[in-house]
Amino acid sequence: MFVSMTVHKAHPGKEALLLEAMHRYGAAGEGQPGLQQVHVLRDTATGELVGLTLWDDEAAMIAYRNAAQATTQNDGFEALQEPIKAYMFEEA
Repeated sequence: MFVSMTVHKAHPGKEALLLEAMHRYGAAGEGQPGLQQVHVLRDTATGELVGLTLWDDEAAMIAYRNAAQATTQNDGFEALQEPIKAYMFEEA
């Protein structure tokens, strides 16, 4: 199993736009080989948004990422949020 987790902090007043873009990004994975789960989560204490995906392996995640980025390339993520924190986990 391979897990990708990204943490997003929206600029003031931009959370709804960021959330919409994150859901569109996640939906691009539907039907992608190797995808097990996609989640968009909100931290109850900080309001930060987390994108969480579970994969069969890293190669499947990379193929998805390339397809998903095309669906949000015009969203201007930089204008919606602070720089993201990205984490990639493999089973140990």
